[in-house]
This record gives sequence, structure tokens and C-alpha cells, in this order.
Amino acid sequence: MDEDLDQMTREQLIDEVRKLRQGIRQHRDSSGHELCWHHPALWALLPEKTDPLPVVPDWPEFIRGCIKYRQSLDEQASDAPRTDVPYDE
Repeated sequence: MDEDLDQMTREQLIDEVRKLRQGIRQHRDSSGHELCWHHPALWALLPEKTDPLPVVPDWPEFIRGCIKYRQSLDEQASDAPRTDVPYDE
């Protein structure tokens, strides 16, 4: 799957690592309502050019998953600052 790496020069590999790190940092630095979004830009950093269509749960299951995710933030990031900024399109 990653055979393309075998053909890259040292400089190309360094460029690739920098590109991937930037994508990871951008995703990592998501905050607030950005945490809930579909992130195809992150997957676009991979060499295989595919944009898989996600399987989306029905609304009740989707909302249960959102609640579970938010609860996990309380457990895993209990010291993270909180905000009451409303979602704004």
C-alpha cells in the first residue's frame, strides 16, 4: 500500500512527513464545534485518491454517539476549557 515511499528521495520523504504533520496538527487543533465535522481534507493527505462515502447512522443513533463522544471529553479532557458559544453557520 505504501510502496510509493520506496521510490522517494530523502528530500521527498521529508516533504511528505512535513505535509502529514501539518494535516495532523490542523486536525488536532480543531476545537469547539469543529470537533464534530467530517474531515476529508485529512484523508486527502494519503496517496490513494478515494473519498469513501461514510455510513451515517440514523438520527437517534447519531445523537447518542454525539452524546457519548461529549461524555468521553468530560472523562479524557476534564480540565479542558468549556465554552457556551453557539454554533454559527
